[in-house]
Amino acid sequence: MGLTKSDIFTKEQNEISSFAKVLGHPARIAILQHLIKQKSCICNELVLEIGLAQATISQHLRELKNIGIIQGTIEGTSVCYCINASKWSEIQQKLSVLFTGFDKNSTCC
Repeated sequence: MGLTKSDIFTKEQNEISSFAKVLGHPARIAILQHLIKQKSCICNELVLEIGLAQATISQHLRELKNIGIIQGTIEGTSVCYCINASKWSEIQQKLSVLFTGFDKNSTCC
């Protein structure tokens, strides 16, 4: 079986790409900002806060949960979400390595 395009890149490059893809939607950024601002788990307030339909919010939450940046716990009939601190730190570290690898004093172009 042949290589897929992702096979020619490093594990780190593929991970950063996955993070960037999920973070590439403004609704997901708004959800993360709201979770960070709350400093606690949230359950049902995202629809009112973000202004999107419940089904749309659920789709975005699923994408964020799939990469592990948020985690959820079931409380009765609702799921409460919060930032997954260890995954958040991992993503922050990987993006930091990418951004700090550039020398802003470079004299190219």
